[in-house]
Amino acid sequence: MAKLYFRYGTVGSAKTLNLLAVAHNYRQQGKRIVLLKPELDTRFGRERIKSRAGLEMDADILVSPETKLLEMDWDDISCVLVDEAQFISSVHIEELRKITLIKNIPVICYGLRSDFRTRLFEGSRRLMELADSIEEVKATCHYCNRKSIVNLKHVNGIAALDGPSVQLGTEEKYYPVCYKCYVDQIEAASNIALLAQVQDAN
Repeated sequence: MAKLYFRYGTVGSAKTLNLLAVAHNYRQQGKRIVLLKPELDTRFGRERIKSRAGLEMDADILVSPETKLLEMDWDDISCVLVDEAQFISSVHIEELRKITLIKNIPVICYGLRSDFRTRLFEGSRRLMELADSIEEVKATCHYCNRKSIVNLKHVNGIAALDGPSVQLGTEEKYYPVCYKCYVDQIEAASNIALLAQVQDAN
């Protein structure tokens, strides 16, 4: 039976670069693959899957709430690669799981584990529950040399916890950080906000 893989990491951990390298290797061998991405990810163009290192390819399928993955033609496909899997619904993750069973096609999903509040995304949660293989794509903390495990949202370099869970962005909005630096930056932002309130009151 083919496997369902979840390869997760913080922002800037080269997840998409890894995905595109795997896609390139399959195509070099003359094998057919399918590239999927969530329709809502329009950072680099509607169909474009692009890494920060400059590699890019077009997605074959844009996943929207109406997408029926099991109804598509999967004949002669060697692998399915999914970018930004955290934004894929649990229903679609379950469909991808069934594709590994019914079609015997491996599915490799890349994405974030949690949002900037350290809460699991819907797609990531279902992948953690269903994947045969869960692998961390490692990166270093923005502030120190420890391994990053969470994504810190920032506005002009100051940590922020406001706003919706799904907010597209790269380094201009998120830093990869270790948990200690995450807590330190949140506390520092709270102190800055408190100081501003005191100054406004005076």
